[in-house]
Amino acid sequence: MVHLSVAIGRFFEALLWAVARSVGMVAAWVVLGTIAVALLLMLVRAGMRRR
Repeated sequence: MVHLSVAIGRFFEALLWAVARSVGMVAAWVVLGTIAVALLLMLVRAGMRRR
């Protein structure tokens, strides 16, 4: 019984880490995407000013 509870505990720990890693990766892509859009808007505005 002890081995089973340890295995279940390790499974849930691995599941938690996988979810945390996925959420972190999604958050990083959202931040990078926001920065890219902001830079693109700045470049477009700078191009419009020159005209």
